[in-house]
Formats: sequence, structure tokens, C-alpha cells
Amino acid sequence: MNRSILIVDDDTRILTSLSGALSEGQEVRTAESAEAALAALADRPASVVLLDLKMPGMDGMELLQLLGGRMPGVDVIIMTAYDDLPTVAAAMGEGAVDFLVKPLDLHALRSLLDRLFEDREMRVRLDAGGLPAGDRERDTSPGDRACEEGRRRLVGHDPAMIDVFKLIGQIAGTRTTVIIRGESGTGKELVAREIHASSPYASEPFVAVNCTALPATLLESELFGHVKGAFTDASSDRKGRFAMAGKGTIFLDEIGDTPAEFQAKLLRVLQEHEYYPVGAERPERAEARVIAATHRNLEDLVSAGTFREDLYYRLRVVDIRVPPLRERMGDIPALAEHLVGKASRTVDKQGILLTPESVDRLMGYTWPGNVRELENCLTRAVVMTTGEVIRPEALELGPQSLEGGARLTTLEDVERDHVTQVLRAMGGHKSRTAEILGVSRPRLDRLIKKYGLNEVVG
Repeated sequence: MNRSILIVDDDTRILTSLSGALSEGQEVRTAESAEAALAALADRPASVVLLDLKMPGMDGMELLQLLGGRMPGVDVIIMTAYDDLPTVAAAMGEGAVDFLVKPLDLHALRSLLDRLFEDREMRVRLDAGGLPAGDRERDTSPGDRACEEGRRRLVGHDPAMIDVFKLIGQIAGTRTTVIIRGESGTGKELVAREIHASSPYASEPFVAVNCTALPATLLESELFGHVKGAFTDASSDRKGRFAMAGKGTIFLDEIGDTPAEFQAKLLRVLQEHEYYPVGAERPERAEARVIAATHRNLEDLVSAGTFREDLYYRLRVVDIRVPPLRERMGDIPALAEHLVGKASRTVDKQGILLTPESVDRLMGYTWPGNVRELENCLTRAVVMTTGEVIRPEALELGPQSLEGGARLTTLEDVERDHVTQVLRAMGGHKSRTAEILGVSRPRLDRLIKKYGLNEVVG
């Protein structure tokens, strides 16, 4: 690949010294203004532009913005004597791959250029070995395509996941109750959404309820609604989640952690297809399909007397087990590519790719937090990368791997660390952080309070 560089600076001494220092093995051209740089690039493109910010006429920031629109494939390195935070943030936000402060460290500059050219060569090899980056998300195997219609993408080729896909296809057209089992982070809600999206009632609402996120005293009112005067704060009638779901699907996550009183009322819903709003004298019709999920062993809970046996049998008409990621490691390359693409679209960084060495590193870790942990890891890598290639050192993994090391990280550790990292990357901006994490603002506020992250916010 041609290693071509354009140096743009109004100081001719810098142009002379840099072109001399970088000319070995590379094509180096110079321009004394932003206008001259645009003319030079129109005549012959460059792979990398070394750009001074403070120049008379059109300044470096304006040129950076123009290059982002006209030549998105060019890597721009900013050079300036002004290293204040707003300038750095603005330049990086406009797409600069890095920011160097004058006087330049030539060793650091050469290392940066080597990395950028290696990344460009890697992109060419990756694209030559498969589809262009823009087409990768659209190309799916039959196993993936079967679960793509819901637009939430269950990804997998492992036989255990193919069995899950088959079950979804078999039961989607029915109204039978389903229990989905699996460790935290395996994608149980995705399975439920695929069942709904593949059903004849896909146009009806899909209503998800995390049963552990609601206090036991509110769970019944939240699901079944209440009438005016049912309790102190019930100033008007309120529809519950079952009514909101209509003829669609209601997804009850972490059903194994619900209190006995609620279990009895849910059993009536499943048996009689009706429920009483809190304080009501007449029942309402329950038309929604119920899909429940749990990471707990329901059989053990039944034996311990904390989960009703009759409800257990009502729920497990169809029992789907979602395998943990460590049992389907062969799916990691496809999952990683999909999740990088998803994260790239979220933060508006298109074309980000993983190197083969990065995929190897992902394959060498056992993912105690499952797909959710993998997504968090790759989202952070996409947010923090300044180029188009994610290298192994950009992947922050837990302390254990397949090669050894007995110390395991907890899911709470993973969650706390990732929320902290994204908050910092977003400068404490909560709305943007919530969007990247895929959670609501109230949920983010609860996480900030839970982990004591107020100092990160501001």
C-alpha cells in the first residue's frame, strides 16, 4: 500500500523539517494553507494528513470538517501548540484520529504513522477476504437470517443456538406460554422478542417487565393496574402492563424472584385468562401471551418451597434454554462483528473493524457476563478508538481467561466499570451515556446512585 502523507502548516520551517524526517519509505507532500491542501488532495489523494489548527484564512478545524465530508477515508492527525481541552475535544469530535502537541515528538509521530498505515493495510486485507464493510451486516447465514426479521438480531451458528432458532420457529405461531432459561446476559429478552416478532401478533405491543426492578408492593399494581382509591396515592384509574400488551406479548423477566402472593395471582391469569386490577370488583380479560424468563434453577426453588409447583408447570409448557457464551465460543467472531457494527451506528463511527488478533483475544476469555459483557466491552472499544481498527490492547477484559487464572470478575464489577468508562468518555453527559448503554435515563440515574458515580458525572 502507498504510504502517502500531506503536511499542512503555514510555518515553512515545520514543513521542511517534517518532510525531511518522514520522507524515508513514504511519499510526503506539503501545503502552506488549507486552501492549498484542498487543491493538492483534489489532484492526488493522501492516506494521512498532518494538519496544523491555527492558520490564516481557512483554519485547520474548518479543513478537518471539509475533509470529513468530502474524503472520509483520510486519517487526519492534528498538530498544534494549543492543547486546551475544548480544542482537543472539538478536533476529536470532528473525526481526527489523534492530536499531537508542538513541539512534536518525532518518535511518537513515527509510531503513530506506522500504526495508522498498518490499520489501513489491515482494512484492505479484511475487505479483500470478505464483503465490503458496508455489506457485512446485510450478509447473513440461514441460521442468522431466520432470526433477523425482528430487527434485534440473534446471532449464532452453534448447534445449541440453532436449536433455539428452531424452537422459535415452531412456537411463534402459537399462543402457548414459554419459559426461557439462561444465565444473566445470555439474551433471554432477545429470544422473547424474536418469538413475538415472528408471531401473527407482531404488530401488537411487546411489553417487558423486570420483576426484580419493582418492589413487591408495586409489582401487582404495575402489572394488573389499579382503580381510583385502591390505595393512598391512587388518585385515578391506571392501566397495568397486561392491559397495555393487549393481544401482544408480556415478558416477565426474573420470574423466579417474585413473591408468593404475586405467583398466586399470575397463576390465575394463566389458568383463567383474567385478572383483577388492585381494588377492582370485576375482572379484566388477559389476552396477552406470557413469556417468562429466569436465571434461577426453578426446580430447586420448587423443592425449597419458594416457587409454586403449579405455576412452574403452567409456565414451562415450552422450555427454552439459552446457552452461556462460554458454551458457544465459535459464535464469538460473528457476534463481535455484529456488536461492533451496532455500536458503530450508535456513536456514528462507521466502518470500525476488529483485527484477527483482537478476535483471538476475545476467544481467549470465558465471558462470565455472557453476551452483555461482550457487548459492553466492544461498545467501549468503539467509543474509545480513534481509528477504524480495534486492536487487542483496546479490549478491556476481566481478570480471567481460558488459559488459566482462577479469579473471576462479577457481573456487577463489569457493569460498574463499563458505566464508569462510558460516562467518562462522554464527559459525564448522561443522555448520551444512556443512549450508548441502551438504557433509560432513570435506569442510568439508578446505576449512578448504586455505584456512587456522581463524581464522574460532574
